[in-house]
Amino acid sequence: MNACLRISPLRYGITSLTIVVTASCGTPPEAPRTAAAAASGPPTITTVRVAEQPLEAQLSLPGELRAYQSVDIFPKVTGFVKTVHVDRGSRVRAGETLATLDAPELVAQRAEAESKLQAAEAELAAARARADADGSTFERLKAASVTPGVVAGHDVLIAEKAADASRSRVIAAEQSVEAMRQAVRAIRDMEAYLRITAPFAGVITERNMHPGALVGPSSGPSAVPLLRLVDTTRLRLVVPVPEAYTTALPTGRDVAFSVSAYPGQTFTGRVARIARAVDVATRTMAIELDVPNGNGRLAPGTFSQVQWPVRRAGRSLFVPSTSVASTTDRIFVIRVRSGKTEWVDVRTGLTVGALVEVFGDLAAGDEIAERGTDELRPGTAVQAKERTPAAKPAA
Repeated sequence: MNACLRISPLRYGITSLTIVVTASCGTPPEAPRTAAAAASGPPTITTVRVAEQPLEAQLSLPGELRAYQSVDIFPKVTGFVKTVHVDRGSRVRAGETLATLDAPELVAQRAEAESKLQAAEAELAAARARADADGSTFERLKAASVTPGVVAGHDVLIAEKAADASRSRVIAAEQSVEAMRQAVRAIRDMEAYLRITAPFAGVITERNMHPGALVGPSSGPSAVPLLRLVDTTRLRLVVPVPEAYTTALPTGRDVAFSVSAYPGQTFTGRVARIARAVDVATRTMAIELDVPNGNGRLAPGTFSQVQWPVRRAGRSLFVPSTSVASTTDRIFVIRVRSGKTEWVDVRTGLTVGALVEVFGDLAAGDEIAERGTDELRPGTAVQAKERTPAAKPAA
């Protein structure tokens, strides 16, 4: 407010002074524009409709290529490395000799076992001859005993017992011979382990032995294998799929993937095996794809990016990603009903283009604010201006 000081003379003796203070020296203020404010009305916001349609999208998931078959080769027996026929990178066939060992003590054990076998076979031959003789004696005495007074009955009984004992010795000798044969066979089998062969065709990826080294059976996580053999003609592509996208797994479907070694190129694998169990540590389910690799371009251990197809069993709700707002404690969209706003809590799913999948107390066709913001409080009166409905996400 401006104050104006006016001085006018009054009589008071010789002079007089009068001071008058007025509210303003200028033009009086204008009246408030209450009519204009009333005419402005509620704010206008752009709205869209919640869309409902099937979800078909692709996720880019990391994967790892692994050998279809991989084995660490250890020696079965203790011995010295005599020869090594392969090295890292060698391609081998199934049954091919990879290395040979030398174990002189096995030769001595085999010679001893063969000698015992020969002795047991000789004992068996003697037992059979004795059994034949005793049996023949018994048969003759038995036949003669038919004539009264020729042979005493006691002699026949003794001959019968002798024949039975001889047959028992034959059975024992046969068992001894079979045991000796098994011992010789076991030693020969052990000698066969001195020749290390490839269990399947593949590539030697690791070699940890040289001629003259003493090697033997070993186990445990710290054991170092003599060789490592990998089958690279077919690979397994292992993809950890998040549990939220495991409801409709495409068994038998071809899936595209790429590797950094070949930029711009796309490879394919077929879904072959599904773990059917979620890893509690990573909350993912392991899916294996069979990848043919006859040309050997792809290498086991390579990381890849898999274009994983995602489908929902039912239809999903979609809204523009700009419609989803969040605060420190909630995620919501702003629905407009009867000219007033309300906050609806939602959970978001996949983002497909400009749309995002949402789950909450929404229905297809609900009108929501195109741009969500916490500045638009619940219960605010608004004027809705609907935009073109949300487009269907690309498959």
